[in-house]
Amino acid sequence: MEIKTSRGWPRPYGATPYKNGINFAVFSKRARVVSLCLFQPGKNAPYAEILLDPKTNRTGDVWHIYLYDIPLSDHYGYRVDGPYDPLAGETFDNRQILLDPYARLVVSRPNWGQSKPKDPPLIDRGVIYPLNPFDWEEDAPPNLPLKDLVIYEMHARGFTQDPSSRAKHRGTFLGIIEKIPHLKALGVNAIELLPIYEFNERSSVFENPETGEPLFNYWGYSTQNFFSPMVRYGTNPDSVIQEFKTLVKELHRNGIEIILDVVYNHTGEGDERGPQFSFKGFGNSIYYLLAPNGEYYNFTGCGNTMNTNHQVVVDLIRDSLRYWVTEMHVDGFRFDLASIFARTHDGIPLEFPPILEAITNDPILANTKLIAEPWDAGGLYQVGSFPGRGVWSEWNGKYRDNVRRFLKGTDGEVGNFATRLSGSEDLYGKWLTPTCSINFITAHDGFSLADLVSYNSKHNLENGEENRDGANDNESWNCGVEGETDDPKVLQLRERQRKNFLVALLVSQGVPMLLMGDEYGHTKKGNNNTWGHDSRFNWFQWDTLAKNRKMFRFFQKMIAFRKAHPILSRFRFLKNQDVVWHGIEPLNPDWNEKNRLIAMTLVDSLNHYSLYIACNAFHHEVSVHLPWHDSPWYQYVYTPLPSPKDIVSEKSARKIQKQTFTLAPYSSLILKASELPSVRHDA
Repeated sequence: MEIKTSRGWPRPYGATPYKNGINFAVFSKRARVVSLCLFQPGKNAPYAEILLDPKTNRTGDVWHIYLYDIPLSDHYGYRVDGPYDPLAGETFDNRQILLDPYARLVVSRPNWGQSKPKDPPLIDRGVIYPLNPFDWEEDAPPNLPLKDLVIYEMHARGFTQDPSSRAKHRGTFLGIIEKIPHLKALGVNAIELLPIYEFNERSSVFENPETGEPLFNYWGYSTQNFFSPMVRYGTNPDSVIQEFKTLVKELHRNGIEIILDVVYNHTGEGDERGPQFSFKGFGNSIYYLLAPNGEYYNFTGCGNTMNTNHQVVVDLIRDSLRYWVTEMHVDGFRFDLASIFARTHDGIPLEFPPILEAITNDPILANTKLIAEPWDAGGLYQVGSFPGRGVWSEWNGKYRDNVRRFLKGTDGEVGNFATRLSGSEDLYGKWLTPTCSINFITAHDGFSLADLVSYNSKHNLENGEENRDGANDNESWNCGVEGETDDPKVLQLRERQRKNFLVALLVSQGVPMLLMGDEYGHTKKGNNNTWGHDSRFNWFQWDTLAKNRKMFRFFQKMIAFRKAHPILSRFRFLKNQDVVWHGIEPLNPDWNEKNRLIAMTLVDSLNHYSLYIACNAFHHEVSVHLPWHDSPWYQYVYTPLPSPKDIVSEKSARKIQKQTFTLAPYSSLILKASELPSVRHDA
């Protein structure tokens, strides 16, 4: 068909609508021939292939063209030809239709798991203009102070996919909206969604050896496009963007921020055996880190590594982040394997990576929460040293490990435990704020909280890799029996330990993060790497929640306790006047490596109260002498007690009559006094 065209403009990238047409612009430095392919929805063959003239439709390394009167419902892709020399890193192939890296929505399968396993992804086309008018109703980011966040890490599909959710739109963005009352009741004020950028959930090559069923790329850490939301998280492809915006608006309406777990360190194109559907076809040597003979550096463990400090890729990532903030109203990002950002084109770490400078100093992203996973699969570990200049927060893996070790009773951890409770000043003191530390005990990757206290070893046979996958060192303790048991003493100890972990997390300076399902005791049966399971291994079990309201109550009340006491979430590190450390005797902490007891008094001089917090990780009772106060101590939290006595309100708090308190084995205690201590200590 005859289509009226003109030269067009090199920016902005992507397909941009104007009053009487669409401007197309795409980067390809070494391409010799570029054609724009247009498709009618539902058709496999293009109805037009428009050859771009390098003399008129190219500015520098950007190819562009303007088309008049094109239906906004049409789909598009590119056919690109150029040198094919894998040893030199060039893999142009004009047989492929390529997806525009800046496409705002992709043409993909509408239903989760619809294709056969190992099928190549149907992901080579973008939708020209998916952005329909949306009434944000004056929505604005809540801009909650970072120190006040309580983050809830969750999976967009898994939160409501189980039939027990009784959600109308199970497994979707709209399904999450139906469960906002649960989030509010729990008390969290930020959700962190596992990847929601478009990915191919059927790319897994593994099968469950026990059932023979194929496994999925369930978690979604295999991005195919950095602008398009996962089509299968909507009720239909045409409305997925609107539905995501509706989710954001409703979360904000309820005072909840949304943080996206984003994957810019690699893509779903894999290594040299992987599919070519976008970046490889436009500029393999530009978008990926390549070794001297053209092979892919694999610092991600996923086959390829993005060349994140090349200016073109810097622009791509920054444009993507800006899009999700401005168009989608997202509040923050957690960057998967963020240490990739610190690597040069040949993998050498940089002190001041251009990509981090660009994101950190970007005015549009200025109030956005930026969270790094400060390590990668190539051995670059940057907890406490990630080059984010104090603007970025970090997943504090040392917090997780030290707290796990201390509370299970490992020698030599009492000093580390106290440091982590205090906000990890040893790691973040140069930035002067504990909010650099995202504190967590559990996350999607690893044991759930219930499994952390129920298994000494991983049990990953159902992942199809003969138990080779997943971390071997989990710092877990099964409390005497491996896995499921009916022993009441073991079950009571496990419940107490779960409470102990939560107490430690929520009295620590820094930003706490909880894992979806821990509030009711979700178990993955000892599997610590459930990335491939689209099942109750990963789905939130609403029926189990209904049976475990006592543990949910403890989570709920403990979160409320943190919020009610601002001294637990300071923006600065503790000073001598803020904290006093104790052991069995007041003012006399024992830092000996054999000691497993620590206590502290936190002082709020503004509101005139003190908190006494003690953790006993010994396997026997310990009697402690309480620090003297002019006013009495009241007991708010004591983990060995059954619900509802384990955590009580101010009205129900019990007055402590004696100056001694006998701590049960593996227990945590929180007391409160309404006046400041009469004895101070500056050690």
